[in-house]
Amino acid sequence: MDNTAKTIVCFGDSNTHGYNSATMGRFTEKERWPCLLADLLGPAYLVREEGLSGRTTSFEDPLFEGLSGFAAIHPCLMTHEPVDLLIIMLGTNDVKQRFAATPANIAKGLERLVTKAIHTTEAWRGKANILVIAPPPIEEGYKGTQIQGEMGIDCVEKSQAIIPLFRDVAERLGCHFLEAASIPGMGMYPYDYMHLSLDSHRLLAERLAELIPGIC
Repeated sequence: MDNTAKTIVCFGDSNTHGYNSATMGRFTEKERWPCLLADLLGPAYLVREEGLSGRTTSFEDPLFEGLSGFAAIHPCLMTHEPVDLLIIMLGTNDVKQRFAATPANIAKGLERLVTKAIHTTEAWRGKANILVIAPPPIEEGYKGTQIQGEMGIDCVEKSQAIIPLFRDVAERLGCHFLEAASIPGMGMYPYDYMHLSLDSHRLLAERLAELIPGIC
């Protein structure tokens, strides 16, 4: 291991974990965006995968254990310290009907998460350095899939509405920001319309590989 390499932590949900809705399994290490990013950046960086299916910004899920990003971020950062860049891509699960959260509520959850990460001062190599990625919105087709019962109603609208709110949080807290949907070609698999396609994993990794050397 190169002790001078910069450490990047990729903190997210199933779209960071690499859920493959075509197979209901997981994309391989040759397909997931954090792994592709590591290959593209090369040995000057250590890219750490911290994706968990179902993870939220800050909400405790009444059906499943351990999914609050707010509760997990401190031990996660301390596990990988010293950290040079934290990438957060969350928000998709927060739109689930059972949380009854407005877009403003979800943005507040992100704000709490980012603030806690910033204040985990002992984990950073230097100053806190965070990239907030607004995930691509859920697409209308989800209403015709089995995931509708899990997600409930209003998911498309909420997932679209959080994007500018996430940008505002990032700007106010001094973070970098990327709107994933702005990357040409980004889209969801047409099996549930809320998980990244294989091509989208590659496109996200390529965009991040262009962006990261300028911020970390």
